[in-house]
Amino acid sequence: MTIKTKNIFRVAAVLLLSLSLLHGQDFKSNVSKKGTTAAPFLSIGQGARGLSMGSAFVAVADDPSSMYWNPAGIAEINGTAMLVDHTQWLADIQYNYLAGAMHLGEIGTLGVSFTSSNIGEMRVTTTDNPEGNGETFSVSNIAFSVGYAMKLTDRFSIGFNPKIVYQKIWKMSASAMAIDMGVKYDTPFDGVILGMSVSNFGEKMQMEGTSSTVLHDLDPSTTGNNGKIPANLTTEEWALPLNFKVGIAYKVLSDGTNKLTLAVDALHPNDNYESINVGGEYIFNDFLALRGGYKSMFLTDSQEGMTLGVGVRQAIVGNFQFTFDYAYQDFGILNNVQKFSIAIIF
Repeated sequence: MTIKTKNIFRVAAVLLLSLSLLHGQDFKSNVSKKGTTAAPFLSIGQGARGLSMGSAFVAVADDPSSMYWNPAGIAEINGTAMLVDHTQWLADIQYNYLAGAMHLGEIGTLGVSFTSSNIGEMRVTTTDNPEGNGETFSVSNIAFSVGYAMKLTDRFSIGFNPKIVYQKIWKMSASAMAIDMGVKYDTPFDGVILGMSVSNFGEKMQMEGTSSTVLHDLDPSTTGNNGKIPANLTTEEWALPLNFKVGIAYKVLSDGTNKLTLAVDALHPNDNYESINVGGEYIFNDFLALRGGYKSMFLTDSQEGMTLGVGVRQAIVGNFQFTFDYAYQDFGILNNVQKFSIAIIF
């Protein structure tokens, strides 16, 4: 490794660590802060390949889903790639994810991603009408990002993924700006890759809208006054689910027919305890992929666990390729989650 490469890696590592420490107060806690952040949908993994590997994907990321896992990964894409992902989440909630990346030569790689949810209409209930008052409401979760990555050397890449996050429930909404940042380093050790990323570093979110309007009596003990004065309930600001991840991938086997990669990620979120993700991917003849892993190891009372997946890749014409990936994740008493991804590479 040259002195220049060492210095670049050190600077990027220090920058990533600094971003996480800027919100150090969110990390420091002896109790879990699960459920205390806004936009929790940002923590749902995108791309069936990464999920099926136990979400141990920070150092592996090299396809359009890298926009979620580690934006530095899109620097590995040659040409243009597009990915469409569908998640059948818990409680019949569905998430859709679209990502694309285009290699621009020596300039770097440009990527975009879009995440949205489909929760469906729900009935408005009140204390007087617990079964519904005839109205319905919906919930929307949206994130849009434009990312950029480049290889600073033949072994080291860095990426940035600024995003807009938007949430709406009935007549209340909130938005925030955030950024993901990541690095990947192909070490001098044969087949060993290091990756680091910080996800969702940005503003806090605060719900605002007419749903918080109430009629208030300034002095309930006094008769004859106006007991229906319009007032607004104050909502609090909540941080986004900030997550600092460090990962290592090892290409155990890589020949013309068989490829085997093992990966381990360590996670340090601001809304839960630290945990470990492990996973592996075996590819036969660049056509069939078998994957498996385990998510949230050493995390007490976590319902997440084993993951499995399969994928196929088929060349159509010339450099035009088509991939299909499926992932299954066990969620304990909450049943399971299934994910489907389709990608086109050309």
